[in-house]
Amino acid sequence: MAFAALFPGQGSQTVGMLADFEDNYPEIRATFTEASDALGYDLWTLCQDGPAEQLSLTEITQPLLLTAGVALYRAWTAAGGASASFMTGHSLGEYTALTAAGSLPLADAVRLVRSRGQFMQEAVPKGVSAMAAVIGLDDATIESVCAEVASETGLVIEAVNYNAPGQLVIAGHAEAIDASLPRLKEVGAKRALPLPVSAPFHCALMKPAAERLQEELNAIAVQAPLIPVIQNVSIAPETDVQVIREQLIAQTFSPVRWMQTVRGFTELGVQVAAEFGPGAVLCGLAKRIQADAQHFPLGTHELFSQALQEING
Repeated sequence: MAFAALFPGQGSQTVGMLADFEDNYPEIRATFTEASDALGYDLWTLCQDGPAEQLSLTEITQPLLLTAGVALYRAWTAAGGASASFMTGHSLGEYTALTAAGSLPLADAVRLVRSRGQFMQEAVPKGVSAMAAVIGLDDATIESVCAEVASETGLVIEAVNYNAPGQLVIAGHAEAIDASLPRLKEVGAKRALPLPVSAPFHCALMKPAAERLQEELNAIAVQAPLIPVIQNVSIAPETDVQVIREQLIAQTFSPVRWMQTVRGFTELGVQVAAEFGPGAVLCGLAKRIQADAQHFPLGTHELFSQALQEING
């Protein structure tokens, strides 16, 4: 039975996360110390004390969640947890997966995603762009509405996060998103509502960020992962380092096909998945996509301990 390690993207962070691991798993603090040395500030203290507004700044959120995911996987391994057959992550989580799999050095990875956050934030002026969640409508209809609005306005509007059946996120110019919301409701969406985000992630407006990120990634030694990592763009495990590099850049302005990724687990023999990060967002989505599999969030010491017992059998 194959076991998949899942790593979340932005939005899972909370003040005080992982605090209950500190006394039992030295790997947690050791990983945060390693990341803090690379970043030049105390990531653990910031993580524990906040404020929440600072943790939500994308250039802080991204290295924070990457460090948390790697720390949890290291603690899992040290505790004798089952080795993952596959790893994958949602957006930022792909970088975490590659780091946990030995493809990216932690110090380089946290600096890289800090830059990624800065570049994404700076790619589009404030107020020009938006994202929205569309609930209860099939993907093809949403894609059709986006194409119509884009054709009529000449603006960018794209489907960017295929999260679960009936849950898709769109992104682009704010004017185009605003024009699409009433249309989406007219054609059957239960809800179509703007999201409180600072940039239009994973759409064509992110191409300037991708170009800047390319320069940063070129300076990093990327290795073939020790555990297969299913990448967001190809929805497949990649072993060629050049392909991994290219897809990390393309991922910046390409949709995250999480639903398709989890659907592919069945073919890979994955029937057990654990979420290495605070919260349980990915487990919640995965349950809706692959209902016959087991899903274990690991964000608290209690859940972590339970999962160790159940997965290790």
